[in-house]
Amino acid sequence: MIAACLQLSIHLCKREENLARALTMASEAVEGGAEILVFPELFLTGFCYERDLSDHPPYPSLAPLQSFVEEHGCLIVGSIIDGRLNRGFCLDESGIGYQDKIHPFGTEKVHFDGGGSISAIPTSRGNVGLLICYDLRFPEVGRKLALSGADYLVTIAQFPPSRGHVWQTLCRARAIENQIHHLGCNGAGPEFSGGSVILNPWGRSLAEAGAEEGIILADLDLGDRDCARREIPALADRRPEIYRSEDI
Repeated sequence: MIAACLQLSIHLCKREENLARALTMASEAVEGGAEILVFPELFLTGFCYERDLSDHPPYPSLAPLQSFVEEHGCLIVGSIIDGRLNRGFCLDESGIGYQDKIHPFGTEKVHFDGGGSISAIPTSRGNVGLLICYDLRFPEVGRKLALSGADYLVTIAQFPPSRGHVWQTLCRARAIENQIHHLGCNGAGPEFSGGSVILNPWGRSLAEAGAEEGIILADLDLGDRDCARREIPALADRRPEIYRSEDI
């Protein structure tokens, strides 16, 4: 199963411009065989606070992407602004599933509330464990998604260049500690550090991007997850009965 990270350069508050570029990149990705298309966090609007670009069910801003997945039979992952939620979504032919950003970062807290639940999203391309940007710093989120049956993790983000090394390190850590594929899709420069990556369950890179806008693709063998966990049964060897909640 071929997955793609579409490292888009996001133009703040310019939804139509971002959508047009996203659809162009999506077409390029499916021409390359991609079945899973992952965009950065808030790829249609960025963190647009100066005017109201929030959307609400049934999310008309996603209608062109819905038409795209119906035409091409693919899965699209991203996030949009829904009122006071940074709402992550997985959109395929069968419909849409959600995972809200759990941890708003810094001044985001003025505009967004954190999500209230964590669970993998069932899709036509497996169960997706979706993290959004700052969530990547909290290992509990990735672990809960892995334990809830995620077939692979996806992190969508807008990490700045000053924290590019943090992005790379945490993406790899979440893959290794949960023994699972991890697709990390970041925004392109100059505002964002890029560095999107597709990792296998051993934390080895299958594809990496630079700082500029572009697409990376990799073939995911989901059986590698079970192979990695048999090789080193770290999840089976956990001792949750002694992990007190106040200590983690």
